Amino acid sequence: MIDLSKLPPPDLLDTLDYEAIYQAKLERFKSLCPAWSAALESDPVVKLLELSAYDELLLRARINDAAKASLLAYATKEDLDNRAADYGVSRLLISPANPDASPPAEAVYEDDSRLRYRCQMAFEGLAAAGPAGAYVFHALSASPLVADVAVDSPQPGEVRVTILPADRSPASAGLLAVVSDYLSADERRPLSDTVRVQGAALTDFRIDATLMVYPGPSPAPVLESARAALDTYLASVSRIGHDVTLSGLYAALHQPGVERVQLNAPTADVTVDRTGAARCISIVLREGTADV
Repeated sequence: MIDLSKLPPPDLLDTLDYEAIYQAKLERFKSLCPAWSAALESDPVVKLLELSAYDELLLRARINDAAKASLLAYATKEDLDNRAADYGVSRLLISPANPDASPPAEAVYEDDSRLRYRCQMAFEGLAAAGPAGAYVFHALSASPLVADVAVDSPQPGEVRVTILPADRSPASAGLLAVVSDYLSADERRPLSDTVRVQGAALTDFRIDATLMVYPGPSPAPVLESARAALDTYLASVSRIGHDVTLSGLYAALHQPGVERVQLNAPTADVTVDRTGAARCISIVLREGTADV
C-alpha cells in the first residue's frame, strides 16, 4: 500500500513566497509608471504594493488549502468525510453523544488516520472477502475499536484474522464476536472459507533510558523532542507482526542536543510473530550529563 505521508507535494500547490510576490508587483508597477522612483518604505505606493502582495499570499494559501482538501493524503475532518464518500466509506461512530451526562458528552468518531486508511483499502473490499486485503478492510469496518488487522491462512480453506484493539488491550469476546459476525456474512465471505477471528498475542515491554544531554539553558526541550520522536516510532510499530528494535529506539531518542543514549530497557529487540504485537506499558526518560 502507498504511504501517503511519503508522497511529494503535488504540483497544483502554489509556492508561498511573499517577497517574490511583492517584487513581481513592484516590477510590474515600475513598468507601468516608469517615472515613479520613490521606492521608499514610507511611500504610499510601496505600502499599497505590500498590502496587495500580502492579500495575494493569503489568497494563494486559501487556494492551496482548498486543493489539498480534495486529496485523500491531505483532507481532514468534514473534507475527509466527503472524500471518503467517493470510496463508499463513512466515518464510524465509536460512542454516541449523551446530552444527559454531566458534563454532556459529545459523539466520538473514528479518527482521520484510520478513516483515511480504510479509504485506501476500500477497493479491496469490493470483492467478497477472498483476498487478504478484503478481510483487512471488512475487519476494520466491522468496528472502530479495531486498530490493526493481520490475515493469514494456516491451512487450505481456513482464514485466520488477527485483530489488535485500539486500546492495545487483549481483544474482548464481544469485539471478537462483532468482527467474526461481520466477516461471516454471505456477501463478504466465500463459501469455501472458514474464518477464525482471534486477538493479537501481546508482548509487553518497558522503556527506560537516560539521555546524556549537552550543557545548555534547559534540557526540557531536548527531552520533549526525544519523547515526541519516541512516540512517533512506537506508533509506527505498535502493529501486528512488527518488532520493536533497539536501533529504532536509539534513532528516536538520539535527537539534537543528546550526546549519548543509555538504554536500560529493553536490552534486546522485542520480537513478535505474525499474530503478535508489542505493547509498551511504561516509558521513563531521565536526564544525564554529557561527557564534555
